[in-house]
Amino acid sequence: MGATRRERCAAPFLWVPVLGAALLLGGGGGVVRGLEEGAAVYIVTMKQAAASHKRLDLERSGSTSVAAAGGGGGADGDTPATSVLRKPRHGSSKPLNYGSYLVHLHNSLLKKTLRGEHYIKLYSYHYLINGFAVVLTSQQAEKLYRRKEVANMMLDFSVRTATTYTPEFLGLPQGAWVQEGGPQCAGQGVVIGLIDTGIDPNHPSFADDLTTDNYPVPAHYAGNCEVTNDFPSGSCNRKLVGARHFAASAITRGVFNASQDLASPSDSDGHGTHTASIAAGNHGIPVIVAGHHFGNASGMAPRAHIAVYKALYKGFGGFAADVVAAIDQAAEDNVDVISLSITPNRRPPGLATFFNPIDMALMSAVKAGIFVVQAAGNTGPSPKSMSSYSPWIFTVGASAHDREYKNYVVLGNNLTIPGVGLAPGTDGDSMYNLIAAPHALKNYTTSPIEMSLGECQDSSHLDKDLISGKILVCSYSIRFVLGLSSVKQALDTAKNVSSAGVIFYLDPFVLGFQLNPTPMDIPGLIIPSSDDSKIFLSYYNESLVRDETSNRIVSFGAVAKILGGLEPNYGSTSPKVMFYSARGPDPEDNTLANADILKPNLIAPGSSIWGAWSSLGLDSAEFTGESFAMLSGTSMAAPHVAGLAALIKQKFPSFSPAAIISALSTTTTLSDRQGSPIMSQRTYSNPDSTQTPATPFDMGNGFANATAALDPGLIFDCSYDDYFSFLCGINGSGPVVTNYTGNNCGVSTMTGADLNLPSITIAVLNQSRTITRTVTNVASDENYTVSYNAPYGVAVSAAPTQFFIPSGQKQAVTFVVNATTNNSSASFGFVGFYGDRGHQAIIPFSVMSKVVYSS
Repeated sequence: MGATRRERCAAPFLWVPVLGAALLLGGGGGVVRGLEEGAAVYIVTMKQAAASHKRLDLERSGSTSVAAAGGGGGADGDTPATSVLRKPRHGSSKPLNYGSYLVHLHNSLLKKTLRGEHYIKLYSYHYLINGFAVVLTSQQAEKLYRRKEVANMMLDFSVRTATTYTPEFLGLPQGAWVQEGGPQCAGQGVVIGLIDTGIDPNHPSFADDLTTDNYPVPAHYAGNCEVTNDFPSGSCNRKLVGARHFAASAITRGVFNASQDLASPSDSDGHGTHTASIAAGNHGIPVIVAGHHFGNASGMAPRAHIAVYKALYKGFGGFAADVVAAIDQAAEDNVDVISLSITPNRRPPGLATFFNPIDMALMSAVKAGIFVVQAAGNTGPSPKSMSSYSPWIFTVGASAHDREYKNYVVLGNNLTIPGVGLAPGTDGDSMYNLIAAPHALKNYTTSPIEMSLGECQDSSHLDKDLISGKILVCSYSIRFVLGLSSVKQALDTAKNVSSAGVIFYLDPFVLGFQLNPTPMDIPGLIIPSSDDSKIFLSYYNESLVRDETSNRIVSFGAVAKILGGLEPNYGSTSPKVMFYSARGPDPEDNTLANADILKPNLIAPGSSIWGAWSSLGLDSAEFTGESFAMLSGTSMAAPHVAGLAALIKQKFPSFSPAAIISALSTTTTLSDRQGSPIMSQRTYSNPDSTQTPATPFDMGNGFANATAALDPGLIFDCSYDDYFSFLCGINGSGPVVTNYTGNNCGVSTMTGADLNLPSITIAVLNQSRTITRTVTNVASDENYTVSYNAPYGVAVSAAPTQFFIPSGQKQAVTFVVNATTNNSSASFGFVGFYGDRGHQAIIPFSVMSKVVYSS
């Protein structure tokens, strides 16, 4: 984007040339080295408050100076005693000097503590948390931890990454978009910050010149756009308003491959481009893959703005130190929504799952008014497989939608077997002989030399004359899942030997993986079921004619035709919870004790989702070189909700993050398109044959309903102070809470069940419990009736059961919950608030262990 285009924007961009990660070297100086033997990356938090906490605390007290809160001397000429801390929402988010003052403290502490020793400071965190990431030996770490300024130290840990039709499936064109003024207005003025693998800035989903309408950069956004060789000046625009990358921890560990991972916001993986387009990609972008047109794509909030914070990479995933730096920067840049399609590789150790640097940084982001959404994880379907834990984070599971691309092969014995493949069919009704690659080797070789030959990865060993005009049969093994073999290479093989098409049968060892429809430019399909693959192979083998003496194959008797799978089918039972979607209950700690918090919060489309694909994307070999890709996972579900949250934020700019959580949660859909209960897949293999009705631990409050969320009627609000009290209520948590927040715990008995969440979850009901929920009316005056369906083994009473609530007012409702049986199995019910003007708010009621008599 050149100077001329910048002048068209409401606010100029600050272009930041980036040559590499800025690393502070202690002692040794010189070239940045990788991790020495015995060294590790530590995330250190300081006792002094972070910049955003300091500013918000000053606002509450009515003061604007750092001196009023004990600022102290600054660095490099800064004088925090006279600086002013600015408000974060819809204004500049940057405190004038306090942030640089904290950075100075970090540097000073390291120099004083480790004088003359070698260390590498990777990041200073100053906005959401006050701390830094640093490479130390264990002896240095112990020395630093003894300093009175240090609150907490934690080893860095690894993290991993966890559309054309889904806007229609969610009812946006006729509902939510209409309320916002159509797709040309939906989300405008709202900035979604995505922490992912970067973005392809040249993709039409992120162009800003598709319309001549006024489309300024939001004035409150204060972010930058890096400039590198592969992310040149002009990459950002009024749509893609900011882009940064964070890789210091990865570089220090020696796992960063500059040629593959790219030290820039450019997306060499594809995942980040895909998720960004789901949340806020432009409306009406043609989806053309393998030469076939699959409709036009749109993000959920097509007019929202995108800011990218790259902290994940193809080769290794990512590390918490880099992710926390990205979160800290996004909050300082004043984004409105943070979307993370990432989860930790392991459950955080320590007193509770909530106490980890990522979740605590996100709690500070919520304090600053930012809505945070995270993928639940792809570790289902087992219970307690959740990878997103905290009540201030909106956790999204994955569901199917009702568009399916089905392909079929019809065999000569009249059997029809379903498959997947975005491919044309064979010509007309003609049947074609089948020939397996191992049976088509040159010079009458009887078995493949390498496994890859059976997977059709090399045409040089195949007999073209023998295969020509036949359908080539290939094995789909675990090597395809690992990226060692590819469908694209098999298609090239098939074309090189002039086959009429290609059929992949599933190796029996490929279990637990959903095979997405794969683009093919010749007739073809993959049989995704191991049982169907056995049937197919049985027919093929029984139809071979062999010489009785030599056992050589003399005739290939099996025939088939491929029907083609370019046209979608609609009407499958949906939504339903996908088998890979992580499940609750929410584990509170490493002992897997249950938290009084419902996770996931809801489900959204995550299966077979079309999204933009990076021109450099290597994550899915089948879509290399394409501009769109179809992927599945909770990674795809989370940005759907990020986009919906942007629509809510546009309509209700004063809504707190908890109010947005409530609007999304209380307006969900609880039945599928046929009016039956939403189902949940229970196993990896043949998941549709094992599905049962979904519980709140599978789907949270239900399936996202975008239009209803824009008119919720009542909301359940919850503040940072409430989350703080909840953390203080965890036994023994006082020092940890102080370490992360800089504030001391008072006496707190609050549990997760006491938080004013749009759900009620009780892990252990010991005889009796009183729960209160307070609702706020964000619509016009209305009369409400409260009704409920008590979970099994529980008696419930509510007061009041009817109330009138004026617009803008609050009403508390108290529930007395009594155990009626000793039972350790979870049971579920609901509470409904029904208004006489058409509003309704329904929240799930979950009780796990019930104890009638205390031992």
